[in-house]
Amino acid sequence: MATPHGYSPPPPGFGGRRPAATALYGPHLDGGSMPALYEELRGTYGPVAPVTVAPGVEAWLVLGHRELLRAAGDEQDFSHDPRRWNTLRDGRVPPDSPILPYVGWRPALLFADGQQHRRMRAAVSDALARIDGHALRRRVRSAAEELIASFAGHGGADLLPRYARRLPLLVINRLLGLDERPGRRLVQAIGRMGAATADSARASRRINAILLALIEEKRYRPGDDITSALLHHPARLTEEEVLHNLLVMFVVGHQSTVDWIATTLCVLLCEPAFRSSPTSGHLTADDALDLVLWRFPPTQNLPARYANRDLLFGGQSIGAGDMLILGLAAANADPAVLPPGGPATGNRSHLAFGAGPHTCPAQDPARLITRTAVDAIRHHLPDMEPAVEPSQLAWVPSPWRRGLTALPVRFTGPRPFCIPGTDGTGTGTGTGTGTGDGHRRLGSAGDAGATGP
Repeated sequence: MATPHGYSPPPPGFGGRRPAATALYGPHLDGGSMPALYEELRGTYGPVAPVTVAPGVEAWLVLGHRELLRAAGDEQDFSHDPRRWNTLRDGRVPPDSPILPYVGWRPALLFADGQQHRRMRAAVSDALARIDGHALRRRVRSAAEELIASFAGHGGADLLPRYARRLPLLVINRLLGLDERPGRRLVQAIGRMGAATADSARASRRINAILLALIEEKRYRPGDDITSALLHHPARLTEEEVLHNLLVMFVVGHQSTVDWIATTLCVLLCEPAFRSSPTSGHLTADDALDLVLWRFPPTQNLPARYANRDLLFGGQSIGAGDMLILGLAAANADPAVLPPGGPATGNRSHLAFGAGPHTCPAQDPARLITRTAVDAIRHHLPDMEPAVEPSQLAWVPSPWRRGLTALPVRFTGPRPFCIPGTDGTGTGTGTGTGTGDGHRRLGSAGDAGATGP
């Protein structure tokens, strides 16, 4: 009798005593300490390790590269639907658990399998495909110039709150069709949800309310934005599906882009291979972008997959309904696949955007935003350098993301505020109030509110 693809029968005595679990949460764990924990878990348990992701909430952390590819791509053995999660079904997850905003079921592509996933992904992919890359680059540059101009005369700034956090807010809000004030409230609520505290559930409800108001507006007054595209797509998404797909895109897209921008700038400023020639060396900004996705992926761990049956996976006895966390950062560092000396520059086979049918559909616009943001500030502040020793830079305590808590820099003064037209739109050298050739005026009506919250 033929067996399903990838099937391995449970070993004798399957379902015995579960190995002791390690806490994958708490203020002592941040982007600096997590890599050592991954290697400790790998050395003790192999490619799949038992963890707890909240008090009393057990899961498996997938550390191995090959194992992660299988968990992410094999929908026969691993589901994306958290309603299959045995711990939740059995009532063992408190309603105020900080993990629920991440893994509670939503009618969104991240929580769907098969045809339902393909239907929603088609709508999301088509909406993202409508983004004009040249227009997006100009929008990012215009907002970046205004933000830089707001602190360029101060001789120094913390680039995290003044630049990396504000720029994606301005751009992604515009892509969604969201005005500045509700956009700012949305980002604040997402930050509270991302802290994985008791306030996470309340923040999640605030996020829903903001997005529902946006959907109501775009239902009757559609525009050239992602929200309108989803509402009016032939896939006929319900308003609830639009809400939760927007939420997934915004939560993942905004915070990941913030961390990607800040960490890339940190690498360019602090890594000797880049710092030795910040503007004309052999290692480029694209090399730095890729290095970050390998070594410091903005999403460290991605919840979740759920076993469809009992199986032996990565040397562990996984029970039907068990939760598996995709350890993107750990899998990137898997010594079984990592070449000696680490990833080569220009190598984009990392897992920072996930893998399989649920690979992030927004990675191209995310890269365009991040690359343009990095290019803009390096152009205008070419002598920028860290204001503290690299060892003093700290990471956010979170099991899910890897982001800096601050990025203080110092500099002498800016270059003129008009970046040469790398997209072919112009070569002007404006002074910060003129447009130059092919550039929009800083503070123009098209970028109202570009100074950020």
